[in-house]
Amino acid sequence: MKIRVLGSSAGGGFPQWNCNCRNCAGVRNGTVRARPRTQSSIAVTSGSADDTPTRRNAMPWALVNASPDILFQLRDSPGLQPARTVRDTALAAIVLVDGQVDHSTGLYMLREATRPWALWCTDPVYADLTRGNPILDVLSHYCGIDRRSVPLAGGGFVIEAIPGLHWRALPVASKPAPYSPNRAAPLRGDNVALVVSDERTGGKAFYAPGLAAIDEPLWQAMRSCDCVLVDGTFWTDDEMIRLGLSRHRARDIGHLAQSGEGGMIEWLERLAGGTRKILIHINNTNPILDEDSPQRSELERRGIEVAWDGLEIEL
Repeated sequence: MKIRVLGSSAGGGFPQWNCNCRNCAGVRNGTVRARPRTQSSIAVTSGSADDTPTRRNAMPWALVNASPDILFQLRDSPGLQPARTVRDTALAAIVLVDGQVDHSTGLYMLREATRPWALWCTDPVYADLTRGNPILDVLSHYCGIDRRSVPLAGGGFVIEAIPGLHWRALPVASKPAPYSPNRAAPLRGDNVALVVSDERTGGKAFYAPGLAAIDEPLWQAMRSCDCVLVDGTFWTDDEMIRLGLSRHRARDIGHLAQSGEGGMIEWLERLAGGTRKILIHINNTNPILDEDSPQRSELERRGIEVAWDGLEIEL
């Protein structure tokens, strides 16, 4: 299995277009050593770098979350544009972990597809994307959507176009999109984590860009995986409040902060030593974006990575 991080930032990207926090201003004027990042999304395939696919025999990929930055991400990922025909892509399916604007707006940019997109999502997400934000209805006037339901129980699912991978979704404690009628009372399935298993190599990855709490099923899933890509949105629970950018804590909007008692760092440190631990979906205010910050040094001491656009993982 191969995973490519297409975008590693939270909503708004980094630097955010209208933000002048220390990180955003610093990366613009060169006083902060940090990589610019697009909004979070990954691509997954059952192939590996050793397969050296030809254009005619390109590996099919699943796009996990369709970021508003998808066109830039595809431009920077030549392997996803094999050029076998006049109109072509190696993307064979789309999987959504939630219905957030940051993870679904990119569907508009993919409307020129030559056939309906095979789109996997839970029932609550499908309801939000056909009612509160009816993007899927709009796409019916363009390429169309072949919607597939993501089960929350049982044996998971497979994507026929990408053989050799098994997918399992687990409900997570987080918040649905602000336009969702369930915003104040989330439903099971508004947000999910994914466990992707490679049937050939046995490698397993855990992906949860939005995660407010870790319950026992999620913890057992994380422990079973070789690599975990988890919510890295905020360093502290009150980060946005201290900067005067919001009245809400991280947990109020569905994110578990890294630092502090019960924070993400504590959870990641409990994983087996060989587990690869990567933070993704990083907000522009998070000090870990500054590669010279003490917070970044702390992560490095603890063996925790910070995802960046273009990072590739093989399992």
